[in-house]
Formats: sequence, structure tokens, C-alpha cells
Amino acid sequence: MVPFIIITLVKVVIVLVVFLILIAYLTWLERKLLGHFQVRLGPMRVGPHGLFQPFADGIKLLFKEDILPANAHKFIYHLAPLLTFIPALIMVAVIPFGKGVKFLGYPVDMVISNFNMGILYVLAVSSIGVYGIVLAGWSSNNKYSLLGGLRSSAQMISYEISLALSLIGVLMIAGSFSLVDIVGAQDKFFNWFVFRQPLGFILYLVCAIAETNRAPFDLPEADNELVAGYMTEYSSMKFAMFFLGEYGNMINVSALATTLFLGGWHGPYLPPVVWFLIKLVAFLFFYIWIRATLPRFRYDQLMNFGWKVLLPLAILNVFVTAVIMIM
Repeated sequence: MVPFIIITLVKVVIVLVVFLILIAYLTWLERKLLGHFQVRLGPMRVGPHGLFQPFADGIKLLFKEDILPANAHKFIYHLAPLLTFIPALIMVAVIPFGKGVKFLGYPVDMVISNFNMGILYVLAVSSIGVYGIVLAGWSSNNKYSLLGGLRSSAQMISYEISLALSLIGVLMIAGSFSLVDIVGAQDKFFNWFVFRQPLGFILYLVCAIAETNRAPFDLPEADNELVAGYMTEYSSMKFAMFFLGEYGNMINVSALATTLFLGGWHGPYLPPVVWFLIKLVAFLFFYIWIRATLPRFRYDQLMNFGWKVLLPLAILNVFVTAVIMIM
């Protein structure tokens, strides 16, 4: 019992430290890549090639003045950033990073918690972030924040439905809700679900970008329409926590894409964890590339695309998968 508790605590600490470092350096990677895409250098001042820029940003945000609007609902105003950041943090608990290893003489799975309803846990936890955004807009007592929170929640709920449906084909083929079992079903290259569920992968990709409020679906932060949307009245570390949650969710959906469609830790020659990180970074690179390439949707286009295109295609994908499995 005691070794199990120690091993679990060690896994939690390692995963959280690595996750927070990844969030910090994802901000650097995005600014650097966007700079090169636009024929400029990006961050260069703090450290070699701006490598210490995330630490400088963190120190700056930590010491900035924390302003509280006079008529804000204080409790919910303070709670909303936590409801955005904490779900992104705890979702990592079920993502498997590699095969089992030996630690203190005990076999250890490279996942904090491997239970047979992992995918349902992911969908349940990810939906909590909607509350953080809509409550941030409402509690700020600002009409622009309220409008931003309302349309953010409408967008996230709309695309969450299609995202969940896009995963059903994978669950049907794998025959399990456990993320470890789903990776195990992709043990050979052409068994990766990106080949067996190409439509499901495309639907997941589009819905994941919209679910995390990223370009071209970044309507919740439409600066030219809503000042800064639901986070207009936030400053200092509360403002930072919204972005930590956003970048954390980017890492989570990339890790899920790696796990569900790209074979997880499977790959030749290199250690399993290295393969997982390579696929994760490649997906994140694609994420940022899309932001640098595509213009923002209009809001009516965004909602029409979610309900009239993605949702019917997701249902069709489930139907076709079922027919092929029966045949």
C-alpha cells in the first residue's frame, strides 16, 4: 500500500511539473513560430533566442496590480479563473505517456490513473471550463464581458457535442473506454486510428480548435468586437490563469489526438515517452500553423458550421463505422 502511494505521488509531481513547463514554453513556441511565419524573429531579448521569456512574463504578471471592478460579484469573479485552469490541470491524470516501467522494484504504468472510463472522465472534466468562461463574463458586471461569456459558452457547447461524437468510431473499433486500451489497439502503424477513422480525426481536429477558442474560431477573444471578451475586467495572475487554461487545453487536446488517433507512445527505436512527445509537439506545431494561416470566422458562420456541417458529419461517421464493423 505504502509503495503504491509513494509511486502515485511521484507520478503526480513529475507530470504536473512537466505539464507546467510545457505550458510556459508553449507560449514561447507560439510567439517564435508566429514570428518566423511572418518573417520576423519573435522573442529575442530575454536569454538566448528569448528562451527565458516565459519566466519574465510570469514575474511581470505576478507583480502587476490586481484590479477588482467595483460592482463585480467578488466570489464568482475570483472563482472563474480557477474553473478554467484547474480542469486543464487535472485532465492529464488519465493520459498514458508510455509503457510500464520498473520503479522501486514495482511495475509502474506511465499514467497517473488508468481506469476503464478514461474517455468519459476527459469529456466530463473538459466541459467544466465552460462554466469558468461564462461566469467570468457575468461576474465582471461589464456588458462586453457578458456578451463574450455568452457567445463563448454557446460556441464551446456546440462544438463539444460534435467532438464527443467524433470519438465514438474510435471507441467502437477499440471496444474500450480506457485510453491505455485504445493505445494498445494501435500497436502497428496502419492500425493507427488516423487511418481507420480519417473523417473522425478531421472532425476531432476542427472541434478541438473551436473548443479551445483558437483561431480561426477565436470569437470569445474578438478584440475588435468585444474589447477582450469575457476576460476584459481581469488583470495580473487572474488574467494569466485564463491563458494558462487555454494553453493547458491545447496540450490536452494534442495529447488526446496523439493517444486516440496517432498511436500514442508507439514507434520504432526511440523510447515510448519520446515518441509521445514528438507527436504531441508536431500536433501543437500544426495548431499554431493554422492560427498563422486562416482568418477568423464570422459568428454566424461559426455556429452554422458547427451545427449544419460538423454535427451531421459526426453522426454519419458513427453510422458508416457501425455498418463497416457489421459487414
